Amino acid sequence: MVNEIPPGTDASDSSGPPERRKESWWESIRFFLLLFLAAVAIRSLLFAPFSIPSGSMLPNLMIGDYLFVAKWPYGYSRHSFPFGIASFDGRILASLPERGDVVVFRFPGVENDDYIKRVIGLPGDTVEVRDGAVILNGEPVRRQRIADYAMPVSANSPCRVVGDSPEATERAGGPTGRECVFPRYRETLPDGRSYEVLDQGDMDLDDWGPIIVPEGQLFVMGDNRDDSADSRVPTEQNGVGLLPVDHLLGRATILFWSTDGSAQWLLPWTWFSAARWERIGETW
Repeated sequence: MVNEIPPGTDASDSSGPPERRKESWWESIRFFLLLFLAAVAIRSLLFAPFSIPSGSMLPNLMIGDYLFVAKWPYGYSRHSFPFGIASFDGRILASLPERGDVVVFRFPGVENDDYIKRVIGLPGDTVEVRDGAVILNGEPVRRQRIADYAMPVSANSPCRVVGDSPEATERAGGPTGRECVFPRYRETLPDGRSYEVLDQGDMDLDDWGPIIVPEGQLFVMGDNRDDSADSRVPTEQNGVGLLPVDHLLGRATILFWSTDGSAQWLLPWTWFSAARWERIGETW
């Protein structure tokens, strides 16, 4: 027996679901290309990750800290974009930092590294250092001695003591069994902004300047004042020197991860035991 086909019905019609069109290679490439471009745009214009490689910003930033840098507060220069894809001069949507901002910037010397320091002097400011204390526009920046800073000694954070007559010492204690103790101060800028700094003792850079910060440049310092090659040290001596504003990459915003360096890639549980959980979420 043969079933009749109702009038108006195409014999080629099928009651099954339509066949899914196979994704072409070009569509896959296009997806990953768009994903890559989105990542570059976010990293260039909004946020970029940065890791702390040294102790120059102790006690506020430790080796092994990972933070996000906001890219838009100071505008954009050719250094803001990865892979050297931009080659213009100057800054777009330029804005100066505020004194006390913690900034990430491209090192102005021959190295192609990113550094992090705190802005102390803006263009036109007179900056000098006497007996380890900052003098800004002729007025000493208020500095108050507070409790010593005890840094736990760990795989990535040794007790680094500098100078001939350091006041920093290493002792037993802390969560890792050893800790490095530094004299700590609270420094308060004229606008009321305050932060903590370390002073290990009498060093050559404790007396420096004065200098007037030129237009288009910044005076930056590390919070670990005796262990920071900052604007007090010229680029010819591997210091930052006066920082060109065009080298700014952004402002440090929030710490999203921190590790003491004891983790091992092949032992996943150590990733968690090495984490400094109490530091995650810190801001400046």
